[in-house]
Amino acid sequence: MVEIIQLSSRQQKIVEMVKEEGPITGDQIAQALNLTRATLRPDLAILTMTGILDARPRVGYYYQGKASQSVGKVLKEYLVKSFQSVPVVVRDNTMLYDAIVMIFMEDVDTLIVVGETGNLEGVLSRKDLLKITLGQMDLHKVPVSVMMTRMPNVVTVTPEESIYNAAKKLVDHEIDALPVIKHLIEDGKNVYQVVGRLCKTNLTKLLVELAEA
Repeated sequence: MVEIIQLSSRQQKIVEMVKEEGPITGDQIAQALNLTRATLRPDLAILTMTGILDARPRVGYYYQGKASQSVGKVLKEYLVKSFQSVPVVVRDNTMLYDAIVMIFMEDVDTLIVVGETGNLEGVLSRKDLLKITLGQMDLHKVPVSVMMTRMPNVVTVTPEESIYNAAKKLVDHEIDALPVIKHLIEDGKNVYQVVGRLCKTNLTKLLVELAEA
């Protein structure tokens, strides 16, 4: 059975742009889509890994159109637990000011918010913090629990899920990171223990490893 590689809408736009204007640099693609080069890096890595695009130093990306079927298979075989990173967590009573300091000190896109017992309560992204700074809140007096995205609205992934499933969640929900969780029952209630974090950087590192292998 032949696997069909499913591209996101943004990846399809990139392919069409390169077909029409290539060779074109990554910076030019980012500028045309009004995005940063860092945001585009995972998409460009996927498109070059699959053989749809190729790249030459000092020249740019050009259309090749030879999609490989092996990459999709590999991504479905690799598990999240092999590539997840250490989660960056804060308590739900942490003040927003301290959360802003941590997100930049740790250089992450998303903070994972936990309760007193260490179980997942929500997430706080850079986008959330940007909205906060545009308002009139006293960042030293408002806890992250006021502004975070709460469970059960948080998109999560388990250690046993495939990298493909995790990547699809990131693309479908247009988010930067996923809490890696284990589902437990405590006092008859569903709780989620945070055991890791998977972000776009993890996926990009995997693609680089595949290319080098």
